[in-house]
Amino acid sequence: MTLAFLLFLSVLQGVTELFPVSSLGHTLLVPALFGMHLDKHAPQLIPFLVALHLGTALALLLYFARRWISIVRGFFGSFTGRGGEDGHMAWALIVGTIPTGLIGLLFEKKIENLFHDMRIVAIALIANGVLLWLGDKIQRRTASRMLSSPSRLTLKQAALVGIAQIGALIPGFSRSGLTMIAGARVGLSAEKAAEFSFLLGTPIILAAGVLELPKLLHDHAQLMDALLGGALTFVAALLSITFLMRYFEGRGRLSTFGVYCLIAGALCLGWFILHPELAG
Repeated sequence: MTLAFLLFLSVLQGVTELFPVSSLGHTLLVPALFGMHLDKHAPQLIPFLVALHLGTALALLLYFARRWISIVRGFFGSFTGRGGEDGHMAWALIVGTIPTGLIGLLFEKKIENLFHDMRIVAIALIANGVLLWLGDKIQRRTASRMLSSPSRLTLKQAALVGIAQIGALIPGFSRSGLTMIAGARVGLSAEKAAEFSFLLGTPIILAAGVLELPKLLHDHAQLMDALLGGALTFVAALLSITFLMRYFEGRGRLSTFGVYCLIAGALCLGWFILHPELAG
């Protein structure tokens, strides 16, 4: 893999990790379209992916810095009965993170091994588009009785949104998309569902980087490439989250991304059917 290709992946990761279009699906599909499959055994790949996850997580932490400070204070305050809504939010995020964390640790590698065929990934991307379109329908149908804040979620509702993240272990399904849909299902507006999705995703994305951090620190030969890639991902992710929050504040719709996934998935599927040698 060339440096240019790895840097391209870093920008792709920074955008698609937060847009509800599946970062893993795009990371597999886009290079495969040009006959460039990721070599999981390449020595520079793991340190590079670690840096990309850390770049995305840092962008999320920076954008929601004030919110996270309040949540952390609320968490510690909850032990003395003074946590308030921020304390409740902290526990909602913990409850929502647990299901995906456990399933990811136990089954992520086994699930990924089932999706080496890019045609299956393309079909999953199409399914993701259908779900986004349905999620948009749910939001519009429940618009008159939306919750005013993610802090109003019950722990049971937070767990349901967290469980939705599990689907993103399948390449082609989006973590942010699935959690936004689940957020709409339990009564959040598009803006609030996006906010909760990004807050909920921060620990997962950060943990994915931190768990592999020793590999980044010990591979000095690839350190500069990884740091450059992480920096590009950070910038792309920060721009993405700024755009998305403004988009949903302005009554942006999930169906827009659903249409994109349907078209992109269908085009990829057609391409790989015509060129099976590129499908993996």
